[in-house]
Amino acid sequence: MRRYLIVLFFPLLLAACVGESVWAPDELMERNVYRKPGPATLTLITMKNTGTGNGAHTAVMINASQRVLWDPAGTFAHPSIPERNDVIFGVTPRIEQFYLSYHSRVTYYTVQQTIEVSPEVAEMALRAVMAYGAVPKANCTRATAKILRELPGFEDFTVSFFPNNLHDQFAELPGVVTTEYREDDADDKSFAAAEIDAAIRAGQ
Repeated sequence: MRRYLIVLFFPLLLAACVGESVWAPDELMERNVYRKPGPATLTLITMKNTGTGNGAHTAVMINASQRVLWDPAGTFAHPSIPERNDVIFGVTPRIEQFYLSYHSRVTYYTVQQTIEVSPEVAEMALRAVMAYGAVPKANCTRATAKILRELPGFEDFTVSFFPNNLHDQFAELPGVVTTEYREDDADDKSFAAAEIDAAIRAGQ
């Protein structure tokens, strides 16, 4: 019986160790290439509880040869926005605003920490997130820290499961610019998702 239970649960254990694979078609990818004018940058995005300040999610926006949003184990998605394994492509200012609005509500706010990097470092980060694969739930900060510490200038970063830990490490980098984004929407992301869908459809 014990052997049977191990065999029965083994596929479930494997499923818990991998993320959900998403792969946008080439046509959608080609229509949505965007790079923000200006320097190459990395932006660490941390979602924090408004009451406790505890971190709840980690993401990174990369402005390299194109601008993408690494949203490991994230839930932000729309059929018109290309995504491949937690990497969101075509991150225009409008899509960036949709992302911040989706995560910011009466119970959570969003912190952005932006640092200029060399084009080479930004491109390394872009290649790393594209190659990483889908991230399992609750591993967003761990996966992000593992990628960052492989980049020049970030080698001293330690890997942690806690968003605030990575946020605090990023804050110690010289030249970081920090901003906060807040909204007072109800504590239900489905409302924000519906508003974003309506805005996208209206703009198409």
